[in-house]
Amino acid sequence: MEFLKLSRSALYCCSASLLVLPGMVRAQAEPSKPAEQAEQNANPADIIVTAMRSAQRLQDVAMAVTVASGEQLQKFKIFDVKDVQQLAPGLELTNTTGRNNTTTLRGIGFDPDSGNSPAVQVYLNDIPTDAQTVYTAIYDINQIEVLRGPQGLLRGLSAPAGSITIATQRPDFNVTEGYAQATATDRHAYNVQAAVTLPFSDTFAVRVAGLVDGNRINNVSDVNRGGETSRSRTESARITLGWRPSSDFSAYLTYQYLAADNKQFQQVVGAGNTPTVSVFPYLFGAVVPNASPTSGPPLSVTDRGAVEEGVFRLQNSTHVLNLAADYDLGPATLSFIGAHQYTNLTITRDQDVGNAVPGYIESSNVVTPYLVDTAELRLTSNGKTGLGWGIGAFYTKQTGTTVVQQDQTTFLAPYNLSDPILPLVGGATIPLALRIVVPANTQTWSFNGNLHYTTGPLTLTGGVRYSIIKNIQSTDIYFNPLPAGVTANPLSDVASGLYHPVTGGATIDYALSHNLNLYATYGHSYRAGGHGVSTPALISGDLTQTNPEKTDSFEVGIKGSAMDRKINFTLTGYYQKLNNFLSRFTGIYYNVVRFGGLYQSSGFFDFNYNANATIKGVEGSLDLRPNRNIDLGASASYTKARFDNAKIPCNDYAGTGVSNQNGNPAVTGSGDVSYCVVNSRLAEVPDFSLTANGEIRFPTGDYTPFIRGLLTYRPGFFSNSVQYQYQDREMFNLFVGLRGPEGRWELDVFARNLLNQQRITNISGGDATMSTYCGAGYGINPALCNGKGTPYNSGYRTINSMNPREFGLTLSTKW
Repeated sequence: MEFLKLSRSALYCCSASLLVLPGMVRAQAEPSKPAEQAEQNANPADIIVTAMRSAQRLQDVAMAVTVASGEQLQKFKIFDVKDVQQLAPGLELTNTTGRNNTTTLRGIGFDPDSGNSPAVQVYLNDIPTDAQTVYTAIYDINQIEVLRGPQGLLRGLSAPAGSITIATQRPDFNVTEGYAQATATDRHAYNVQAAVTLPFSDTFAVRVAGLVDGNRINNVSDVNRGGETSRSRTESARITLGWRPSSDFSAYLTYQYLAADNKQFQQVVGAGNTPTVSVFPYLFGAVVPNASPTSGPPLSVTDRGAVEEGVFRLQNSTHVLNLAADYDLGPATLSFIGAHQYTNLTITRDQDVGNAVPGYIESSNVVTPYLVDTAELRLTSNGKTGLGWGIGAFYTKQTGTTVVQQDQTTFLAPYNLSDPILPLVGGATIPLALRIVVPANTQTWSFNGNLHYTTGPLTLTGGVRYSIIKNIQSTDIYFNPLPAGVTANPLSDVASGLYHPVTGGATIDYALSHNLNLYATYGHSYRAGGHGVSTPALISGDLTQTNPEKTDSFEVGIKGSAMDRKINFTLTGYYQKLNNFLSRFTGIYYNVVRFGGLYQSSGFFDFNYNANATIKGVEGSLDLRPNRNIDLGASASYTKARFDNAKIPCNDYAGTGVSNQNGNPAVTGSGDVSYCVVNSRLAEVPDFSLTANGEIRFPTGDYTPFIRGLLTYRPGFFSNSVQYQYQDREMFNLFVGLRGPEGRWELDVFARNLLNQQRITNISGGDATMSTYCGAGYGINPALCNGKGTPYNSGYRTINSMNPREFGLTLSTKW
């Protein structure tokens, strides 16, 4: 029986069900009692962070942390979390398809469609949350912290590359205050956001915030849909209730609603093609596409064109309820964080993104509702010197059932016209539709303990976390009509796993002076392996089962300041070893032949696979504030993240032993897929990256003109996995404006991507194709095929590119 496109799409839907800077500004601490005390003891130029689950000066944290304050996000018009990468070198936040927000940090990438736990875990108000939801709407933010390196102790879920923590603003109990900001651009984008705090008493306060945002996402128009353009609209509202009945207790209850509707077209480049299709009107009762239409016109990067005849649309409706409470018991503080999230994702898409079969829409409709409940309880000693300790318990559970309705029409391969019995041109179709049901249940329990000892300038910290991870997932696939040999019962697959990892770490911090710290850290993280759900039938076990990933990392660093905080600097070096690194390899051609050739299945699939890897790197930052009217900052990162003589699935059509898609799809070697031994990079990112930003103010009485800039640089590099030479990228954003008396209002004009570079940031390994089938399963002699299974080729590679230059205007006010 043929499973040509079935397995690829089934895994996609299954993974959809699993959905998961320097600056010289004053960052606000969270308003718990320890944080308030930290603010009182801090210098006004200090940045206060909660990377270690307590409020500390950034300089005192024995970890590489990049901080973006809410003020910076407003200054640089950061309306999407993915743009935070402009403030953090070594961080890449992308969305290549409109649905899978991908995070890469220190060279370690993560594809949400893999179904694995994230390599970079995202937290909203200290609760782990999926990136698809968190990245959608950013407004009224207190602070974003990018924690670099393995995370396996302080927060509930382990991650090998780092964590991103996002803290929203909380109400003030003493002051009525708020802001409003409106932005519009020449590319039909707008963003309106506002917030206000209402302190009803010194024990009860409310903060209300809201957002309406619209834009053209990737600014791509579809030439086969009358020039229709990508479009996004997001509406969100948040209310936070603050209760502080005494100086020892505080609690914050936050509810956030999100409604997002994204319609995005996949950008392509190439000459297009005239795919081979049949003029024969019927075969087995199936209508054949029109004869010899083209997939579309030639398109370059600057054409910003798409050719799909269907549409990709993602609708996200999310409700999040979050409760955080702290109770100071004297010797220790008891903290609780709990959250309930309900999300419903509806995805409609045309999977023939290159229009390889003109006149045909390979439609897919996915509905993914899921519930996530999370709770954490911590007890932490309050002493700042001597022996301190902390213990905690964490629990999270996610449930939901994904339902997919999908067209899976099979296209027959071209036939030999000289055959006297079946002189047909290929292109006829076998109609097939699928209904795929994927219930999932994932639970994690974890328990942690840590000790820290401070004597004089020396602080030692260490701890462990024990986790119990349980994952149950099944798939039922229903056919309409039923293919030959398939009964009315669904094709079912069940995957489950139970894991008991121990993670944690240790740090040594030595304060050479109040303004200079040295530190060394060790971190150990873990990600559970799993069984691929709905992988191609009878394919080899190494392509269906992955082993757990274990990561060990060593880091040394120095943090310091000079000239009364006018100069701040950091320098970090690190080495990381990943055993059984969980990676994902997309669009891999497979060919399964069993039972002496009686069974054969081929097509393209996205496989999870283990491979060893090593990472070496160095990061540094320098912030300057020579006087009160000039702020300058620069950060750079060099990371060499490479596979370590890893044997991985690849496309090796030419049989050269290296990844390529030259010629017709074929498997090199005796396996079900081709394998390549590589020492190539782990993700499609350059080794080096740099960010720089600055602001110069020109005070003139009550009014202050200013100019600020934000520069990110990514050098070019050659990608072995897609055989493509990426160009260097320089993204420069410029802002010029006027600030009113006491900073109560601000008007500025800006240009994003002032240089108007439109360079490719991601590209597929070959042209987008539509698979074809030829075999005895449909009563056809495979010998009659011209190049068995030769796919229809669209003549286009799918890409993502830098958005073109955009001019905008922002008016904001504070009170």
